Amino acid sequence: MDGALDRLDAAGFLQIWQHFDKDDDGYIEGKELDAFFKLVSQKLGMKKEEMAEEKIRGIRQRLASSYDTAANRRLHIQELASLMLPEEENFLLLFRRETPLDNSVEFMRIWREYDEDSSGYISANELKGFLRDLFFQHRKSVSPGKLEEYTETMMKMFDKNRDGRLDLNDLARILSLKENFLLKFKMDACSLEDRKRDFEKIFAHYDVSKTGALEGPEVDGFVKDMMELVKPSISGTELDKFRKSLMGHCDINKDGKIQKNELALCLGLKLS
Repeated sequence: MDGALDRLDAAGFLQIWQHFDKDDDGYIEGKELDAFFKLVSQKLGMKKEEMAEEKIRGIRQRLASSYDTAANRRLHIQELASLMLPEEENFLLLFRRETPLDNSVEFMRIWREYDEDSSGYISANELKGFLRDLFFQHRKSVSPGKLEEYTETMMKMFDKNRDGRLDLNDLARILSLKENFLLKFKMDACSLEDRKRDFEKIFAHYDVSKTGALEGPEVDGFVKDMMELVKPSISGTELDKFRKSLMGHCDINKDGKIQKNELALCLGLKLS
């Protein structure tokens, strides 16, 4: 890719993208492409005719066999970014493509690993460690200066309250954590037999290690999803308090785990 579009970096792309992706689900409507490209041209100080002479026509053709087809469907952030950004800048968006999470257990494992001081937040330095490991995982090299730049960009884009750190919800947006698994169930609106069947599905989902007991990030993931049923936005500190309370009630044998029968009793179910 050459010309004025080379001046578009990941930070600028994300700023423009988020203007259209109001619900932050990683998609925009194809019919918004014209407005998207207009903002790109404004950001780069390009005239409308210059924009047309750049790669836009080619981008539209690569999005679909015809622009009309693209205009009538939803476009994913990675789909457009891969066509508009250089490879090194496009990597900043890699987490949305390469690390989609459908289980809060894995999300909480990552949270615990990088919240190194157990403060309930991810600092800029801890985020840098996460990005460094992400580059290493995908066998990509990054200079110290570029790593600093990426870290600063992501803090600007995802630190919604501008306090210089990321909370649980910020990291969930970065990692594109999927919908709360517990939203699939309404345990108080079905028969006892249905509740037992749903409980089996729920426990199996969080018992990632398949040991018959929830421990570590498995408990964290369950607690996170439980809390978010009543409070969509929770902090790491709030999660830790609720986790301690849940363990106090459910960990009957005090082994630091929640056995399957222990959780069933906490939820008012008898499995036998």
